[in-house]
Amino acid sequence: MAKPWTHLSAKAIADLPEQIVSHAINPNSIRHSKSLGDQLGLSLVGLHLVRLKPGRYSSEFHFHHATDEFVYVLTGRGKARIGHREVDIGAGDCLGFPAHGPAHVLSNPFDADLVYLCGSNRVTNDVCDYPERRQRLYLSGSEKHYETLLADDET
Repeated sequence: MAKPWTHLSAKAIADLPEQIVSHAINPNSIRHSKSLGDQLGLSLVGLHLVRLKPGRYSSEFHFHHATDEFVYVLTGRGKARIGHREVDIGAGDCLGFPAHGPAHVLSNPFDADLVYLCGSNRVTNDVCDYPERRQRLYLSGSEKHYETLLADDET
């Protein structure tokens, strides 16, 4: 990577290539993302400009054990599923997902792109649970390991 900058102009951001990111266990999770944090040289905070096309999800319904996350909607509309409830989201809305908070996922059931900033603290080790899939992801550096969780009555 070239020298990180402490300032990115709107033109510089517009000129950044989008990375297409798909979640390993949800093939309908496809995000078009620009890593602003990497461009800015941030080592402790991840910051991404994300475009979610109609019909797509941001991830799989999940929660982290060691990572706080946030979303700030810039344009478009979407749905945020947080625990057992679903809320409409749109431009100007901000969402926070603290570590050990309720499981969450964004979706775009509308006809226009949903564009948002999302960020999180960058941690070396984390555990991420996908309660509906009964799966757990262990993250250690760049290593990822999935395990199937037993149902309560199977333990």
